[in-house]
Formats: sequence, C-alpha cells, structure tokens
Amino acid sequence: MFDFQITAQSGRARTATFVTPRGTVQTPMFMPVGTQGTVKGISPQELTDIGSQIVLANTYHLLLRPGPELVAAHGGLPGFTAYPGPFLTDSGGFQVMSLGHMRRITEEGVTFKSHLDGSSVYLSPERSVEVQQALGADIIMAFDECPPYPAEREYIQASLERTVRWLERCLTFKSREDQALFSIVQGGVHADLRQQSLDATLPFATPGFAIGGLAVGEGKTEMYEAVDYTAARLPSGKPRYLMGVGHPEDLVAGIALGVDMFDCVYPTRTGRFGYALTDDGRVNMNSSAPRSDLGPIDPECDCYACRHYTRAYLAHLIRAEEMLAPRMLSLHNLRYLHRLVERARAAIREDRYAEWAICWAERYFKGKNKADEMPGIPSWFLRSVTAGV
Repeated sequence: MFDFQITAQSGRARTATFVTPRGTVQTPMFMPVGTQGTVKGISPQELTDIGSQIVLANTYHLLLRPGPELVAAHGGLPGFTAYPGPFLTDSGGFQVMSLGHMRRITEEGVTFKSHLDGSSVYLSPERSVEVQQALGADIIMAFDECPPYPAEREYIQASLERTVRWLERCLTFKSREDQALFSIVQGGVHADLRQQSLDATLPFATPGFAIGGLAVGEGKTEMYEAVDYTAARLPSGKPRYLMGVGHPEDLVAGIALGVDMFDCVYPTRTGRFGYALTDDGRVNMNSSAPRSDLGPIDPECDCYACRHYTRAYLAHLIRAEEMLAPRMLSLHNLRYLHRLVERARAAIREDRYAEWAICWAERYFKGKNKADEMPGIPSWFLRSVTAGV
C-alpha cells in the first residue's frame, strides 16, 4: 500500500505508479477539486469517464456541513459521494489563510468563525486528522499554517516552525494504516526558509510530500523559483504534490521540475464563467465569435461536449443561462487537463519532455488571451522546462 514506483524519466520530469487502497494511479496527474464532496456540476460517472484518478475534498467545509459523522456512516467519502476511486482531503490549512479575517491562531490550533452561521469551529492537528480519518480519504494532509502573500519574513518563519510541530502532532494522533498522511513544506518564496522547512520535515519520512504556500498571490517567477528549489530537494522515491495549482502552463512547467500531483478549482470555475481551455489558449464562449461557430469547442478533444455539441450551441446556452453550458464547459476543461497530463506522460516515456513542452507552449502562448498575458513564452516557463535538461 502506498508504493510509489518511477517508471520513466526525462530530465527531472517523471512518470510513476502510486498504489492506494482504492486503486493504482498514474503520475503526473491532475486531481479535480470536490470541496464539499462534489466536483461542481460533474457526476461521479462523468469523472470516471474523463479519466479522473483522485478527487479532492475539504476537511473544513465537510466538518461544517454535513459533519464527518454522517460521511462516516456512509462508509466514508466513496460511499457518501458514489465516486469509487481514491480521495485526498485537504486538512483545513488553506482556510487558515483564506479565512484570515475569521480565525484566531494559537499554538494549540485554530478557532474559526463559521462562514455559514457565525458559530465557533475549532481545528487542531489532532482534530483535523480525526475528521479526515472519519471522511475516509486514501491520502490525508497534515494540518499546517499556510501564510498569505505578501507576509513578513518573521511571520513566514514562525508559521513554518509551527507547521513542523503540528506535523509531529498529526503523526502521533493518526491511527489508520489505510491512509497516507502527506507532510507539507512551507517557507513562502524564500529559498533559505524553504530549506529550513525541508530540513525539519524530511526526517519524518511521510509517504508523500506537498509543496505548500504557493499560488497565493506571488508572481509566476517567484513561484517557480520556489517550486524548482523545493522539488529538487524532495526525496525522489516519494510523490511530490504542488498544492492548489492547475493552470495548463503550471502543469507543464511543474512536471518539468519533477512535480507528480496537482489540484485546482481553475478548470471548473473557469467553465462556470464561460471559458474553455484549449492548446490555443482560453476560448471566451461569452464573446460573439462562437455564436455562429459550427465546430466543437476543441476538435482535438474526446470529451462528451466536444463530441456532441457545437460552439454555437454552447454559446446559445450561455446566453440563455441554461445550466448545461457551465456543466459541459467544466467537463471539457477537466478532460483537457487530464489529456494534457496524459500527453506529458507519453512525452516522458519517449524521453522528449522538454521538446514536447516547448512545442506545446509555442502554440499555447501564441493564442493566449491578451488580457491574461501578452503572447510569447514567458521566461519563467522556459527556465522551468529546461531546468532538468
């Protein structure tokens, strides 16, 4: 259980198999986010059909509603949600940052003011693990303090030191052998603080390691310098998980640096806003161009939406505010990211990952929405892709 075997390598990019109680998964991989026990608008069967391997759920939100006891009464998340594959649960550590205006941190834990009804909610390392054990995920995360960006260096150092102390408490409390607890490396964008976190975290030899505290407002250059530094110093024989990251260019760059696992709400949130992901950049289905386009969202995609609907039809549904439109765009966007990592795995097996990644980027950034970034491959992306060559 939780055996991780590297099967191919190209530079620092690698493919591997990772054994979990509910099945063996292939990395690198993108994991859809089902914060409240559901990936918004997508059924469990659809998740299986598009190639999802692990689904995320959130400890904080499921603690508030419906409560871990009800989930446990269903046999855990698979019985509760009807998704039969592996689950990963966040610890609630991200909410320590995102709900900063509604919480109080002490050495013992964090007291939140519920965003639902204002009631007091308490999470400590022990309580977080207790809830995650009741939720029954295959992979659970250590309770950590994710600092915001920007933050004072002294605060980042204090938070990473507390995260290490909380990790020890999580491991001491954990009792289920059928769950893998991943530790989280913090340190913000400071290389020396990342190293301090690595030095303190690696001796715990957890089944996997996460890179936390990024994609919280810093620039891409700072983010990928931190990913590069951290990933290169994590054990090669354990899965590496870059938390909360899921833009297409981030997956391609992160894989080049040796990252194995990614998650983000980006594909489904983007779909709900009327945008579709393609190799030519993001397509705005709210604009006038798709309204008379008789082609699919993406002729290269094999998802249900691309096989059955035209851009014109989906654009009509968006204007008519029909719920099928955000569902189908979310489904397509998830399938796009799954196809992207499938192609990345193929390129790694052929030992041509850097070549493939640059070829992909030349097309992607050329067609990228100018509101996001001017065309041209960014320097941070090129440095990431060539770092391990």
